[in-house]
Amino acid sequence: MNVALFSGTVYGTAEEVAHHAVKRLQAAGHHCHYQPRSTLAELLAFKPDALLGITSTTGMGELPDDLMPLYSQLRDSLPATLRGLPGGVIALGDSSYSDSFCGGGESLAELFDELGVIQVQPMLRLDASESVTPETDAEPWLNAFVTALEAGRGA
Repeated sequence: MNVALFSGTVYGTAEEVAHHAVKRLQAAGHHCHYQPRSTLAELLAFKPDALLGITSTTGMGELPDDLMPLYSQLRDSLPATLRGLPGGVIALGDSSYSDSFCGGGESLAELFDELGVIQVQPMLRLDASESVTPETDAEPWLNAFVTALEAGRGA
């Protein structure tokens, strides 16, 4: 299965989680496309069978600046080729900012709904105030994501 990943980060943590996710997905036999500042054209040229978005939260619950170009392109064009694909969202945040905790991930999950991407499991919320190893903390969720992808393709 072709899995397209994209991320938005402020200090690099979401990219670390994305690189870890690529390793996990590849170990399960999936082909991955991950470029930290991917364009919509690059993402669509990969012909994804599934999507995984990983994002930090910044400001008052916004997406990081590096993800905004792709997010805007997706929101403005709503590519029909993504409708019905399985997907998932990993959100990074800090629960001490309770009003905006994982707000970037919430925005991404809403976009997936608009795109018609079917989230195969609930969004993972990684809390910076509780963990210093988000890539390790994401492992159980990633394992479940891989299992859901496998179940969806009849493997």
